[in-house]
Amino acid sequence: TETVVAYINTDGNGRGFLGVCGSHSFQALVGEVAGSVTDPQRGISIRERRSAIDLLNGGDDKFSLSALGSGSDYTPFIQHAGIASLNLGFGGENEGGEYHTIYDTYPHYTRFKDPGFAYGVALANTAGRITLRLANADVLPFEFGQWHTTVLGYLEEIMKSCETMRSEVTKHNMMVDKNIFELASDPTKPFLKPIKKEAIPYLDFAPLQNELAQLKTTILLFDEADAATLSTEKRNRINEKLQAAEQALTSEKGLPRRPWYKHQIYAPGFYTGYGVKTLPGVREAIEQKDWDEAQEQIQVLAATLSRFNEHLKEINKLL
Repeated sequence: TETVVAYINTDGNGRGFLGVCGSHSFQALVGEVAGSVTDPQRGISIRERRSAIDLLNGGDDKFSLSALGSGSDYTPFIQHAGIASLNLGFGGENEGGEYHTIYDTYPHYTRFKDPGFAYGVALANTAGRITLRLANADVLPFEFGQWHTTVLGYLEEIMKSCETMRSEVTKHNMMVDKNIFELASDPTKPFLKPIKKEAIPYLDFAPLQNELAQLKTTILLFDEADAATLSTEKRNRINEKLQAAEQALTSEKGLPRRPWYKHQIYAPGFYTGYGVKTLPGVREAIEQKDWDEAQEQIQVLAATLSRFNEHLKEINKLL
């Protein structure tokens, strides 16, 4: 963690569209690189082709990264050590079922997955350019505006989920009180009347909202700064701070019941295997309806965001 700036991972590849998961402080960087790499089948940038499939599937044309859960070598880097990480590869037109079977062979890959290794070259161009940008930059190309938008979106998802749960419970309990389930049932069949559900309490999300509001101000100042005129010594000090920025998003105690997972923004779900949970301490407590733990994890996450804010403020002072 003292010298590693980033971890870039790829596990598989094939024909199709760029898929990237990772730290959202890299979203701007990856988007720029994707605009400069040519798709071998269409002759346009891999970013344009990715936007086309996103639009077709009901999304928009804004380039974004997915969040990292678990399931590969990036896990200890981001989830435990707090090192900004990426996982990337192409796919979507190479469906199979042979992965990790005796049919996962070189002849199969070269015939069906990526004939001529065209997307192997595209992957090397993509990962290679990301690596070169990181290695050669006078100031590390971390960007926190898109990170902030993403994390705020995660919080809004969680808050909306609470409102949805509350609305569903309120409706259910009303229907129990008015015997709606019994009236709508078949009178010739056995009927067990549902019981009322526990009301969903109102959680105090203000600590998170306040910290994200303060972070927005700090990030705007960071974005407006110009490091071009700074001395080499100052740029080196800024890079040391930027390198440690992701670590500021970890908590030494880790997540409840699994202290090895220290990152407070991304984690594999406790019950979802590799699948990611964002703002995991808060989100999973709410999903399990452990309201005391949810409120406690809101405070833990708010403290993490506060540390991150102070870390960015230190960078701003150098700028």
